[in-house]
Amino acid sequence: MTATLPVVTERHSPHYDDRPHAETVSLLVIHNISLPAGEFAKVPQHSYVDALFMGKLDCTAHPSFVGLAGVRVSAHCVIWRDGSIFQYVPFAKRAWHAGVSNFAGRARCNDFSIGIELEGTDNLPYTDQQYKSLINLTLMIMQQYPAITPERIAGHCDIAPGRKTDPGAAFDWMRYRDAIKSALNKPI
Repeated sequence: MTATLPVVTERHSPHYDDRPHAETVSLLVIHNISLPAGEFAKVPQHSYVDALFMGKLDCTAHPSFVGLAGVRVSAHCVIWRDGSIFQYVPFAKRAWHAGVSNFAGRARCNDFSIGIELEGTDNLPYTDQQYKSLINLTLMIMQQYPAITPERIAGHCDIAPGRKTDPGAAFDWMRYRDAIKSALNKPI
């Protein structure tokens, strides 16, 4: 399996910390985000999403941001509508993306997961460029972290049911999983 990854823009979120000692990264969590909801960035590094992850969101800029005052959140990466990728937290560190969560009987998913945000909403289709980047990023992550298998890829909705709905009904899990399985079955 070979992943062709587009250029990744490094951003350095202050919202992360060390994983627990000797923790194995074994879960990939897919999210979505847009701020305000349903509005997408024309210039990602000047977006509200970027400001949120960088700890610089002006919570007075939009009425829907009031509840975000004081929130400290991050993801390892965001994949924007054009397929470009920003990395906010190194994969070896613990990003703060999952919140109260549980996977396969284990709580605190941030401890052992990588969080990938897709710029989007639950009910609007994601772009072809986003799927291509997500597939390639997933394959690269799986190479670096072999404990992440196709069965250990989940949506935020799966690890925080009733609390979170992303990546939503618009995310084409079959398209994504089939592409991952196909790539994994190709000879190296």
